Amino acid sequence: MVEIKEATKDQASEIAHLVMMAMTDDCCLHFCGDGYGLDDFRKMMTLLVAREDSQYSYRNTLVAMDADRVVGTAVSYDGGRLHELRQAFIEAAKQHIGKDHSGMDDETQAGELYLDSLAVLPDYRRKGIARCLIMATKERANKLGLPCVGLLVDKGNPSGEALYSSVGFQYENDSIWGGHPMKHLTL
Repeated sequence: MVEIKEATKDQASEIAHLVMMAMTDDCCLHFCGDGYGLDDFRKMMTLLVAREDSQYSYRNTLVAMDADRVVGTAVSYDGGRLHELRQAFIEAAKQHIGKDHSGMDDETQAGELYLDSLAVLPDYRRKGIARCLIMATKERANKLGLPCVGLLVDKGNPSGEALYSSVGFQYENDSIWGGHPMKHLTL
């Protein structure tokens, strides 16, 4: 039986792997400078997950656990804290993947708990785990006094969009992130 829990720092590499799965290899490579690749990005993401002041921090993460194995993750944070939390990514990207992202567009704003990354390992998909992670994220938004959960879904990911629609997410507007056209949805 899979259980949703708060993440711990020692799960950083497993969480980073799942975050990259949610981003897709294409998107991760988009963020890398010349001469850098997925291994460099993975090392950077693992460090960011282990930090407490990063948007990808384990402190912002729920994990789906099957015994002692992380099989899914949902990373979310207060959209009003985006610039503060993104600073760790900007600094790490300069150091570990050779690119300055200080001019990056905002993917969220104040007034929403931003669901940055949602992923479930392939062998565990279609078992309701993503839905449970989303509902736990909504509970987190309620506890924080935030009126909604917001996310971006790639326009080329109709199955992801169908999942979000099935739990009540509504279309807000179009966006671009990581070089991909996206839809901003809220719940």
